[in-house]
Amino acid sequence: MVRIRLRRVGSAHQAHYRVVVADKESPRDGRFIEIVGHYNPRTKPSTIEFKEDRVYYWLGVGAQPSETVEKLFKQVGLDERFKRQKAGEDVEALLAEAKKTYESRVASSRTTHSN
Repeated sequence: MVRIRLRRVGSAHQAHYRVVVADKESPRDGRFIEIVGHYNPRTKPSTIEFKEDRVYYWLGVGAQPSETVEKLFKQVGLDERFKRQKAGEDVEALLAEAKKTYESRVASSRTTHSN
C-alpha cells in the first residue's frame, strides 16, 4: 500500500518535513517514491505547500494519507478541492484556487524558537 506521509528533515530541534509518497513498509526517513510538498511548523503561521496536481494523481490511484497529512490537507482545503475534482470540476481552476490559498498563507521566513 502506498501512503502520503511526512519525512523529517532538518537538524536537531529544528525539524521541518517533506510530504512524500512512500510504500507503507518503508522507514519514516527511508525510501520514498516522490516528494509532493513540504511543511514547516516552526514559522508563524506554519508553512504548508503541496504540489496539488501530483497529490490529486496519487489520491486518485489509491494512495492513503497519514492522519497528520490529512490534517494538513484540511488546513489548506486540499481535501475539499480533491472531492470537487472527483466530481468533475476543472483541474486548472482548482489549481488556481489552491495557488491563491497558499499565497494568502505566506509566512515570514523567521522561525520560532522553542524554549
